[in-house]
Amino acid sequence: MFVLSFRQRDELASIAAAAGWQVVAARRAGGAERRFLSSGAAVAVVDARGAAAEGLAATAALGSAIEANGGALLALVSRGENGAITALYDAGATHFLASPFSDAEFLQALRFSARHAERMAREWQAGAVFAPLGWRYARADRTLILTPGLASLLGCDEQPTVRTVLRRLDQGDRLAATAALRRMTGLRPATAFAHDLEGVGRIVQHLQFDPGAGRVDAVVEPLGSTPEPAAEVREALAGARDAGSARRWLTKHLDGAGVAPLHILLIALNRFEMVNTAYGRAAGDALLRSAQARVKDAVHEMLGRDALVARMGGSTFLVAMQAPRLRIDLVAERIASALARPFVSGDAIAVLGCRIGLAEASPQDDAASLLRRASEALAEARESDSATLRVADADGGSAAIDRLAVELHYAIERNDIGILFQPQVAIATGEIVGVEALARWQHSTLGTIGAETLFAAAQRADLEIGLSDHIQRLALAQAANWPPELADVRLSLNLTAADIARPGFADLFLDRVDASGFPRTRLTLEITESGLIEDLGVAAALLSVLRGAGCRTAIDDFGTGYSSLAYLKALPLDYLKIDKKLAQDITGSPRDRIVVRGVIDMARSLGLTVIAEGVETQEQLEGLATEGCQIYQGFLCAEPLSVPALSTLVAAH
Repeated sequence: MFVLSFRQRDELASIAAAAGWQVVAARRAGGAERRFLSSGAAVAVVDARGAAAEGLAATAALGSAIEANGGALLALVSRGENGAITALYDAGATHFLASPFSDAEFLQALRFSARHAERMAREWQAGAVFAPLGWRYARADRTLILTPGLASLLGCDEQPTVRTVLRRLDQGDRLAATAALRRMTGLRPATAFAHDLEGVGRIVQHLQFDPGAGRVDAVVEPLGSTPEPAAEVREALAGARDAGSARRWLTKHLDGAGVAPLHILLIALNRFEMVNTAYGRAAGDALLRSAQARVKDAVHEMLGRDALVARMGGSTFLVAMQAPRLRIDLVAERIASALARPFVSGDAIAVLGCRIGLAEASPQDDAASLLRRASEALAEARESDSATLRVADADGGSAAIDRLAVELHYAIERNDIGILFQPQVAIATGEIVGVEALARWQHSTLGTIGAETLFAAAQRADLEIGLSDHIQRLALAQAANWPPELADVRLSLNLTAADIARPGFADLFLDRVDASGFPRTRLTLEITESGLIEDLGVAAALLSVLRGAGCRTAIDDFGTGYSSLAYLKALPLDYLKIDKKLAQDITGSPRDRIVVRGVIDMARSLGLTVIAEGVETQEQLEGLATEGCQIYQGFLCAEPLSVPALSTLVAAH
């Protein structure tokens, strides 16, 4: 066991050692997480008596490691400190003991903590996971949603009819259930009732009514067991992966042979507790949802949807995938970049960042040992002043982007970098009116690498201009030889910040277009917000020349930067492309929809055609169409395509 006491005399370690425990003792919170993980202990003891602030900080430092690795944390508190107990529980403590207590009482508390850790370990090894039991009922449309655990227990779907569930109860219990639902009002928002459930025994249903949403949330407690935390039930109802399902996924993939090694990333947000303290738990929960969405976006873009993304508890997330190490390094860099962008929390902007621990599975690893090694790496990253990523058993290899940068020059020479075209569809007619040229690197070991990573490597290798020239030549050459089916389709090319800053670029580019044979009048040039920040005057002059020569101009990824309105006022533009995250907000909250509507209305008032990127569902498309968006691109129509596939699709449309 691991004991952290801030007292001069460490009598706790002596008591435990005399009873046969193997003890690792510490008196300072610094490095506590790393020391706990390296000790191999399953139980941690934090002595917060007379040192509430220090004890809370130590518990917060250990909490994620305890939760991720299935241990137990016994917190010792002074009697009467009820507020401290709540804070310690929220930080990750699993057991408590209030002073004064005898040596026997302390040892008994240790035994209970150890039994908790042993039970967690047995559940992991058996593949069992914690399955929250609960349900949600919307009064307006009588929609009932069950957590997966409860649906499995009842042997029904996760969205059954109310009648289906009530049939599982006898007549008396049905009356008790309906009476409980009816008696809840805004003045009496909580109630409970007990009944027998076949195959389970006696259970208690704890009901909470949300008047604003018109919704009832319930936590189901089998008597004799620990009540399911309401937060866990809410996450299960929202479809979030939790720590239990993550461990089951790891166990399954460790047992099976894969074409690539299994890697895991543990990602911890920096300074998250400051947001919770300053703005409240609701703001903290919203920030966690945003962070998880960013992690998912980065992972799905780089690894596809077979990768695991889970929240392990608190502000710690897990990513796992069977993939080459170099690709995992790229994912880690992308996640770190995504989480470094500011978050909106209430009326303030919070800048967090993250720390990441990476571990590669070895033949002798099980889920617990793999998680522990990743946790150790994460603890080292947290203790570092500057390093975002730490690797368990690191081999000292160069960073992934640096390695790609070295290879990029040869990739351009070997024509390993190609072009795909993503359709742009007129919403009113369904006609494919244009395509965006997107670069793809077919890497020999990593597979397909997208444009964002490609240009990050180019920037590192000082090859931005060379790569941009290469992509422009390829896209124009292919477009100039398109088949007749594509004769009316516009081509969109991206210009980089380096292109904008090049003296004489307009003449050089127009000569390149004319030499290719592709008509200027069917060409649209896109510039991202990040490519314009340095000098708006230079960008405006360049776009004016290109428009005067017959090309159209667009601002890309609108909504990702901080000076968007200045761009709209200063630049000669024809199109505004809404960033995919902003476009997908059309199906979000009322506030989200108002923002999207405002952007579309503003663009159309300025005479700009609005293109929405990243449209994936019919619901998103209908919402954008209702607000006046004219063109969309995204997976709802097609992924980026080769010329033959594009020609077939256009002919079909």
